Amino acid sequence: MAKGSRSGPYVCGIDAALDVVSGKWKGLILWELDAHGVRRFAELRRGLPGVSEKMLTHHLREMEADGLVHREVYAEVPPRVEYSLTEHGRTLNQALGPLGTWGTERIRREGCERRQPQPDTRSSPR
Repeated sequence: MAKGSRSGPYVCGIDAALDVVSGKWKGLILWELDAHGVRRFAELRRGLPGVSEKMLTHHLREMEADGLVHREVYAEVPPRVEYSLTEHGRTLNQALGPLGTWGTERIRREGCERRQPQPDTRSSPR
């Protein structure tokens, strides 16, 4: 596993975990890749309304450096690049599960608006 650019010192485990998932989009990228397995860049971008190309690229690079995301480049014309979770990324996503449950309860309790996920428009079945 590649060592990320962030390496402490940390106050506690929560500090170390939040360092890796900091930012609005990383948790959503983890969720999107967990839900769909393998995604191309454009598919990720469609699944995360509001993310800019620059921010998605930045987060994917950090997550790859932290060993959370695997980037596979295929020697085709045009080039095809696919992203998937590593085992390390899957364990982080599982750890975030209770936080997601808490957030879902907060949405319900406070009557917050909930954005509907984008439909999967790929033509080939999984």
